[in-house]
Amino acid sequence: MSNYLNNQFLIAMPMLTDKDFFHTVTYLCQHNDDGALGIIINRPTEMKLGDIFSQMGIDNATEKSRKTPIYMGGPVQVERGFVIHESSSTHWESSIAISEEVSLTSSRDILEAISKNEGPENYLIALGYAGWGAGQLEKEIINNAWLNTPYADAILYETPISQRWNAAANLIGVDINLLSSTAGHG
Repeated sequence: MSNYLNNQFLIAMPMLTDKDFFHTVTYLCQHNDDGALGIIINRPTEMKLGDIFSQMGIDNATEKSRKTPIYMGGPVQVERGFVIHESSSTHWESSIAISEEVSLTSSRDILEAISKNEGPENYLIALGYAGWGAGQLEKEIINNAWLNTPYADAILYETPISQRWNAAANLIGVDINLLSSTAGHG
């Protein structure tokens, strides 16, 4: 059995005050012996997808796609874009399956399809990612910085941004606002 947290949410505990992660929910895309990579799903930026289309020279985008919010996926490589989306039979140039339901793509072709309303129905677009070196995430979890919960597509695609932190913790019956900073290690 694997102890890796792929395809799970990583919820910042209330006492985690780092400005990059305060009250964040991160979708873990990759977690193994070498470290972890995740995308923060509750930090919208001022940018909209229309801004990205303009920078990339993608014209004739639908009004709906141009208004799609862009998220700050994390503090690493903030110039790089990522699309978390429902898996489908369409194969994008640079896509990895996270689970049977979710894939992560970083190629232009998916953005071109989204601009024409021909891409995945459900998606989240972020700039940058959160990364941890080998053993770093495990140490932070032991030190009570993070709570992990199972993935739920409703949190990723439907829950209002301002409610995702609480809703993700509620997946395991936790009211995150009631948690203290004292870990109960025995």
